[in-house]
Amino acid sequence: MSKQKTLKGSFSLFGKGLHTGLSLTVTFNPASENTGYKIQRIDLEGQPTIDAIAENVVDTQRGTVLSKNNVRIGTIEHGMSALYALGIDNCMIQVNGPEFPILDGSAAMYVNKIHEVGIEEQNAEKDYYIIRKKIEIKDEQSGSCITILPDDNFSITAMCSFQSKFINSQFATLDDIANFTDEIAPARTFVFVRDIVPLLEANLIKGGDLDNAIVIYEKEVTQEKLDQLADILKVPHMDAKKIGYIQHKPLLWENECTRHKLLDIIGDMALIGKPIKGRIVATRPGHTINNKFARQMRKEIRKHEVQAPIYDPNDEPIMDNIRIRQLLPHRYPMQLVDKIIAMGSTSIVGVKNITANEPFFQGHFPEEPVMPGVLQIEAMAQCGGLLVLNQLEDPERWSTYFIKIDDVKFRQKVVPGDTLLFRVELLQPVRHGISSMKGYLFVGDHVVSEATFTAQIVRNK
Repeated sequence: MSKQKTLKGSFSLFGKGLHTGLSLTVTFNPASENTGYKIQRIDLEGQPTIDAIAENVVDTQRGTVLSKNNVRIGTIEHGMSALYALGIDNCMIQVNGPEFPILDGSAAMYVNKIHEVGIEEQNAEKDYYIIRKKIEIKDEQSGSCITILPDDNFSITAMCSFQSKFINSQFATLDDIANFTDEIAPARTFVFVRDIVPLLEANLIKGGDLDNAIVIYEKEVTQEKLDQLADILKVPHMDAKKIGYIQHKPLLWENECTRHKLLDIIGDMALIGKPIKGRIVATRPGHTINNKFARQMRKEIRKHEVQAPIYDPNDEPIMDNIRIRQLLPHRYPMQLVDKIIAMGSTSIVGVKNITANEPFFQGHFPEEPVMPGVLQIEAMAQCGGLLVLNQLEDPERWSTYFIKIDDVKFRQKVVPGDTLLFRVELLQPVRHGISSMKGYLFVGDHVVSEATFTAQIVRNK
């Protein structure tokens, strides 16, 4: 099972803000397990910190802006995209102004610095949210749409329509997040000439220039207007009849603009708070629809805070019932785990098929058979016992015994025909022969019972 990751060390990047024009420094620091992404304004009194989550986004005009308690931090999407794509789960980011520096308009500098300082694996497991069904967010007014579909890994396709004769429709695909560094990170932000003056009038892009953006001149204007714009951009005057890209360096790819849109989607997805396994198809994406999608995903995660393990009965088990009998001192009718299908250093997943022939149904609601709740907890505990025993030398010589059971909840009945999936996690490392665990029991996608329990590991006599 994958582990959470953070940076091995800190790094800083310097530059001007795209919208404010201020000289800014942003520093990325390692963070402890389960921290997530946090951004700190070190230039303000008290150095306030904002959680980088979708609900804290307050503005999506030409960038993603977080705000909480009147503290704002903008232009975060390129840095967040680099963190997410490189698998960084926990990071404390410090910035000395109201936005991240724009740098060269891409995520390449962030990616290079992350590779330079290195990535450190942590002990906690990475908590993926696995897409089990199609989820779609639409904006009827703009025609934007983001759809996410089930997939074993994360991938994304972006399709853009720019309402321009010069650059009309494009698409870009990232089939493997491991290719982000080479295929997506260097893609630069872009702007149409027609948008520059309105953006300046809105007090934005004060720091924009040809070193940090591709400028697209796609609709002819008068020579006088283009000369005025060239003076604003501090570039030589150009022939107003010559339609094309205005830039210091050539395009890296013909579809660089759409690759950058894909980069932005990943940066805005980082605000979901969990890595996703699924395939995204984004039509006419932008920061507004990206944030709506991220907020919807956070709602989905809250509804399914604990996801059921994926179970394919065709897969070979890690432990079959014979091996389980070798490790556990339980026999019919008290061996309540049929097989183990997944196991890591801190978690285990087991299976039990409930049939009408279970012996406890003879006396427990015999006219409407219901599995006793205490046996559900016992089955979870047997899974937990297999987890801790598997980490010992000569596990057959040891047994686990309940010491305490807490926070037990039963949410729905377990009846004949149900296939039970148990997921048990260690809450802390085993110390002095004592193990604390959290167990969940699922039928389908639903948690039917859960409990926290403590067990003692004792050598058999």
